[in-house]
Amino acid sequence: MGFDWSTFALQTVNFAVLVWLLHRFLYQPVLRLIDARRAEIDQQYAAAAAAETKAKDRLASVEAERAGIAAERATVLQAATVQAEEAAAARRVRAEAEATGLLDGARKTIANERQHALAEARQVALDLGIALAGRLLSETPIELRAEAWIEEIGQYLAALSSPEREALVQQLPDSVHLRVVTASTLSARAAQNWRSRLQRELGDGIAVDFAVEPKLVAGAELHFPNAVLRFSWHSALAAMRAEIEADAHAR
Repeated sequence: MGFDWSTFALQTVNFAVLVWLLHRFLYQPVLRLIDARRAEIDQQYAAAAAAETKAKDRLASVEAERAGIAAERATVLQAATVQAEEAAAARRVRAEAEATGLLDGARKTIANERQHALAEARQVALDLGIALAGRLLSETPIELRAEAWIEEIGQYLAALSSPEREALVQQLPDSVHLRVVTASTLSARAAQNWRSRLQRELGDGIAVDFAVEPKLVAGAELHFPNAVLRFSWHSALAAMRAEIEADAHAR
């Protein structure tokens, strides 16, 4: 079998043309396509990396905002708790003050009512004592009652100092009478006994008149021009009433 160089050369040329054509119209476009695809993939990767970075940054920002919100929420809750505790403490203090005021008011009211009731009871007892004393005195002879009171008055006058007795006597010149007021009418004998006793203590020259005032209950009053000496139950009871009222007001 013979070797044909012309055929070989022609085939070589054909192969070279085919290689050129493949390189020109197939291999280079494919390479360009591959490069373009690779560039697109790299761009997509870069975009994905940028998006991931952006997402991470956004996530960090969201986490920071969430942490800030949580801290602010904790601060608000703490402030609200403090305010609630302060308000509760203030309400408790007000409630305690109001309760204390109510208790003090109730105690004062009870004390006032007790004092008022006690004063009324004392007044009732005093009035009852006056009524009973008046009934007992009504059963006692006037002479005995008169002698008892004139004896007390005589002892009082006898115990006065000389200047005090002289001051009373000077109020009774010849034209002025000493007026003796008794709770009941004295008999002539009792009146003379009173007159004699008063003249013995104050001087024989004094003149004595008698008057009656039932509200004295018992006893007598010596009415001088500038003074009144009271020896009656009425004055004693008035002093007791004044003492009871003063004690009630003081409490």
